[in-house]
Amino acid sequence: MSERKPFRNFKTKEPSLPIEQKIEKFVLRNSRNGFFTRSSTLAQKFEISESKSWDIIGELLSSGLFESIHDERTGEMKLCETGKIYEIMDLERKRKKEKFRDSKKKKSKN
Repeated sequence: MSERKPFRNFKTKEPSLPIEQKIEKFVLRNSRNGFFTRSSTLAQKFEISESKSWDIIGELLSSGLFESIHDERTGEMKLCETGKIYEIMDLERKRKKEKFRDSKKKKSKN
């Protein structure tokens, strides 16, 4: 009989992170990639209650690692890493300009 080889890529499952750490890593990753994280996104993405998400947001802001700003149009709170507000706002402005230019080019071709 043929002997079966053991499955080599089998890894033991690491314990999952608490929801607070998952959210913290998510916000950090977004701000390092040049995006704000909206407060409403957290409750939807991590499937937690809105009150729990606000508790976590409060903890993150009080830790000093994160800052918040409010959207000019909707008033919604947006989170980012401390010291990155103006950098991310500048990137957003550039993306909006580029999107506007692209839409103008598409309209002129038609």
